[in-house]
Amino acid sequence: MLTKNQGIVLSKLKYRDNDLIVKCYTKERGVVTYILRGVLKSKKGSSKTVYYQALSQLYFEENFKTNRSLQGIKEVKFSFIYHSVHSNIYKSSIALFLSEVLSNTLKEEEKNEALFNYLEIALQYLDSADQFSNFHLLFLLKLTRYLGFLPDSKNIDYPYFNMESGIFESINHGIYSISGENLTLLKRLLGTNFDALNGIKINAKQRREFLNVLLHYFELHLDGFKKPKSLQVLNEVFH
Repeated sequence: MLTKNQGIVLSKLKYRDNDLIVKCYTKERGVVTYILRGVLKSKKGSSKTVYYQALSQLYFEENFKTNRSLQGIKEVKFSFIYHSVHSNIYKSSIALFLSEVLSNTLKEEEKNEALFNYLEIALQYLDSADQFSNFHLLFLLKLTRYLGFLPDSKNIDYPYFNMESGIFESINHGIYSISGENLTLLKRLLGTNFDALNGIKINAKQRREFLNVLLHYFELHLDGFKKPKSLQVLNEVFH
């Protein structure tokens, strides 16, 4: 059955000689994997593959069948055209990193319009932002709300944050407790929106360390989560 949908590209993989397998987070169905047969075969193939860059936002007509693991796409166009996400090396590094995190994180094959809207709007903000070196930190922290482990800010004035329990505490409980600069940054980001992110100054060392904290937090709360391979590239770009 042909239906209309919107999607954000999470990953793509060449299959055989001429096909692509593309995983998207869609507005109507959550995570869906599509097979694009023959897309690499024709001379027009290169122009078609531009739709499937990391985190591209698409409208498409899909040939969806519930008993099939790989779905088909009949027509596709951009729902939002990025002006800088794929052309700016710094933004494209963030996009590659975040697409890998999202591909590893989002598994549900069911509708979650709130999550889809968050991804859509946040990525459009990245495209328009002039200062964005800390974007991925706030993006990941806000993503935890939709994944079910947003830090509980009830006792945010306490001097420790327990990554295992997700709460602020008055006592250091060992290897999962953070304090110092990472704690200060966590508290500031929890109270920040993307529009106010420029007001938080973080140097490269602090950014790397806090990103490692966030990724460890994801590892503790998501089965099978692994640090993205693109992390090294991201750190080198924002050295």
